[in-house]
Amino acid sequence: MKDPYHIWKTAIGITRWIGSPTSVVIHTVLFVGAFVAASEEFVPFQEMLLILTTIVSLEAIYLSIFIQMTINYTTQELVEVSEDIEEMQEDIGEIQEDVGELQENVEEISEDVEEITEEEESEEAAEEQRKAEQKKTLVDIQTDLRKLMQDITKLQQSGPKESPPARTE
Repeated sequence: MKDPYHIWKTAIGITRWIGSPTSVVIHTVLFVGAFVAASEEFVPFQEMLLILTTIVSLEAIYLSIFIQMTINYTTQELVEVSEDIEEMQEDIGEIQEDVGELQENVEEISEDVEEITEEEESEEAAEEQRKAEQKKTLVDIQTDLRKLMQDITKLQQSGPKESPPARTE
């Protein structure tokens, strides 16, 4: 026996062809041909009706089987699609949870960055204040040194002109 998938595809193809305009034209030509053959007395009318009725009945039986096979195949495909949709919805739910967690992580990182920035700014401010204090201290030392140099210069200019006595021991 052939693969059921191949048989279903054949049933779908036949069902599509039967529902096509080409099928309507071919069936109409065959029915008209059968009645023309009977009216031209190529075939007796009763015999033509018997053959035509038998063919149409068999065609209807097989066509109903093919239609039911197509419905079954379509139903199975819909079930599979439905399962795929459910899986996708689960995946989407998981992705949404992951996105939520990522958003929380981004918020935490943003807060950490803000804290680090604030710490750096406060450290920079403290460093600037320390440098300003060092500069002020340096200026104070320079000022004191200048005064000391001026005092030494004054002392040298106003000091005794004689050299101090040498000490003897």
